[in-house]
Amino acid sequence: MQFQTFDQAYLDRLRAGDFRTQEHFVAYFTELLQLKLRSRLRSSHDIEDVRQETFARVFAALHKEQGIREPERIGAFVNSVCSNVLRERYRAPAADSLEELVTEIPDKGANVIDVLSYKQTQEKVRAILQELPERDRRIIREVFIEERSKDDVCRDYGVSRDYLRVLLHRAKQAFKSEFLKKMPTGA
Repeated sequence: MQFQTFDQAYLDRLRAGDFRTQEHFVAYFTELLQLKLRSRLRSSHDIEDVRQETFARVFAALHKEQGIREPERIGAFVNSVCSNVLRERYRAPAADSLEELVTEIPDKGANVIDVLSYKQTQEKVRAILQELPERDRRIIREVFIEERSKDDVCRDYGVSRDYLRVLLHRAKQAFKSEFLKKMPTGA
């Protein structure tokens, strides 16, 4: 990553709403913020929320009269705003956990087409699995459907984790090949 220095002309273009300058600013700081946030937040959704809130506050500060006055310190400013947003997020775990609970409640209003499509896909997957060689079928079923521990699967097959990875790759390739043969070309 190439580190950027900022001057008053850059800050003026940013305040004026110059599209290319804003695009550069967001791309540059997105990369830096994601480096910081990946080590502090679990989900990409949370990372994106903090990133967007950080930019919203930085752009709001840009347009305030006493907002950002020292362009060479804009990196430190963005970092401190991000840190503040993170602190606020950590202080409000009850609201976040409630939001997560609400989003995890299944949609009772699934329409008939979605249900039928899901069932058809399940049937196709089962049919394709039956056409695979026994070893590929068992590995896919045990690792992906039954979600068995890879260590247990390795022990059952008498292979190392590295070789299990090779077997899984081959099994997935065989499944993909069969799946693509069975799928209509318009899908």
